[in-house]
Amino acid sequence: MERTRRPALYPRLVAALAAAVLTAGGLVAAAQTARAADADIARNGGFESGLTGWSCTAASGSVVTTPVHGGSGALKGTPAGNDNAKCSQTVTVKPDSAYTLSSWVRGDYVYLGASGTGTTDVSTWTQSSPDWQRLTTSFRTGPGTTSVTVYTHGWYGTPAYYADDLTLVGPGGAPEQPPAVPTGLKADSVTSTSVALSWAPVAGATGYTVHRGAAKVLDVSGTSATVTGLSPATAYSFQVAATNAAGTSALSPAVTATTSASGGGGGGGTDLPAHALVGYLHSSFANGSGYTRMADVPASWDVINLAFGEPTSVTSGDIRFSLCPAAECPNVESAAEFKAAIKAKQAAGKKVLISIGGANGQVQLSTTAARDTFVSSVSKIIDEYGLDGLDIDFEGHSLSLNTGDTDFRNPTTPVVVNLISAIKTLKAKYGADFVLTMAPETFFVQLGYQYYGSGPWGGQDPRAGSYLPVIHALRDDLTLLHVQDYNSGPIMGLDNQYHSMGGADFHIAMTDMLLTGFPVAGDTTKVFPALRPDQVAIGLPASTQAGNGHTSPAEVNKALNCLTKKTDCGSYQTHGTWPALRGLMTWSINWDRFNQWEFSRNFDAYFG
Repeated sequence: MERTRRPALYPRLVAALAAAVLTAGGLVAAAQTARAADADIARNGGFESGLTGWSCTAASGSVVTTPVHGGSGALKGTPAGNDNAKCSQTVTVKPDSAYTLSSWVRGDYVYLGASGTGTTDVSTWTQSSPDWQRLTTSFRTGPGTTSVTVYTHGWYGTPAYYADDLTLVGPGGAPEQPPAVPTGLKADSVTSTSVALSWAPVAGATGYTVHRGAAKVLDVSGTSATVTGLSPATAYSFQVAATNAAGTSALSPAVTATTSASGGGGGGGTDLPAHALVGYLHSSFANGSGYTRMADVPASWDVINLAFGEPTSVTSGDIRFSLCPAAECPNVESAAEFKAAIKAKQAAGKKVLISIGGANGQVQLSTTAARDTFVSSVSKIIDEYGLDGLDIDFEGHSLSLNTGDTDFRNPTTPVVVNLISAIKTLKAKYGADFVLTMAPETFFVQLGYQYYGSGPWGGQDPRAGSYLPVIHALRDDLTLLHVQDYNSGPIMGLDNQYHSMGGADFHIAMTDMLLTGFPVAGDTTKVFPALRPDQVAIGLPASTQAGNGHTSPAEVNKALNCLTKKTDCGSYQTHGTWPALRGLMTWSINWDRFNQWEFSRNFDAYFG
């Protein structure tokens, strides 16, 4: 059965006609409807108490105040990607009893149904309902059935739907009991800033709470969680409790885990200023913005990424870097002058990195030989120019995920596994002071909230979210992640709304995802953990010529205000406030010079 095929209309028409004939002939069978004396046993079916009692896939559900059918709230479900925005609750029922399920709905392809009935599970739907329409279905429970799951959902790729005043009328079952205490809690993996936990499932539990010491830190639906934002070389105590509609269990026995010591607190460059300005310097080409000599880069720039080191071929792993040819850049300095200027920048506390890739530098480390060549050739560039580290700017088709590679925590695709291995080797070679930065596009990071690789059924773009396993595996070595918030299509944020580049809203939503974490492809058992705010900078184009999605200084400042002070947030509600946000990145220093240094001057004015 094809998951993406909508139900055919013809069988429903036949069924409707058959029902009409039976009714006309007085031959209606005994309907499985609830008795008039029975009660509505659905919890919070009018959504007057938010989503209490309901569980929605991929955080797809929210409660709105308009439109509503009755009362002050209604459910809004927003399908996205492979998620149909299914919202459900489990209700205690009596065996061998009749029930009627009803709800008022609004939208296209809205479904209402019940599963786990012990007999024949039922559902009904409407193809299109521009105004409120009532859906009703009925069922009889099996002789051993004590609970059923009622649900509503939309359809893949369609707009949001609404549901309100959902009822399940029939005899109530025995009162539900709180779940038992979880067992088997253990720490699966530990880094300098995070601990991954897992435990055994508890019968009757609909969710779990994770506690660090005396404080609850997470609510999850599955039997695993990663607690982030921890301090290196520190012992922590964790417990979990199971929850359902009847209440919460006692806390499990505690497990203790000690975070590892960190070489530099998550990558080199810890001597960067609290708020840093990162820029790319066109060192090997000019591209219309003009050539800027290293010695002429203003002191505003804290991290200077040399653009670009590029491979001799896509799969060779052999990275080369050379200064811009004099024919293209008449004012290019000599290699000796360039190296001397780098040393002068470093003496002033600046970091100078080699950036690998770019739009034209596709790099695919598909073999271990290419991996080893990458390590040796990048090392040669770092050593020759006396650089502080490496920036990974893989774009285009450099990274993609093989079919079946569905867990960012345990990647199997060679180009991903070999890149991680290569960077770890470089980090080990150069030590704790090695600076590692990354500049992926939103397609390879935040899009992973909706899509990951080719998906569980294939057919998706295999590049979607493909940077996530690299970032995750290297998060303790990572100095800065500055996602390119430009040259991007609309991306869904944690509010399940699409955000478009060019204004503060886009940068707020995209950065909130990195600092909050998110379920990958909507799978709440595979949550990409939050990065530390000092590891994150916002990537923007320095001018309208530099890239699509240029953001005015006023809008840049609004984004910074929202993320660091929780002011000027507009309609988006962030999941925290991060005054330690590291700063801004731009493409590029050359384009900023072309634009009279507008970008860097605004940065200096904002952060003083």
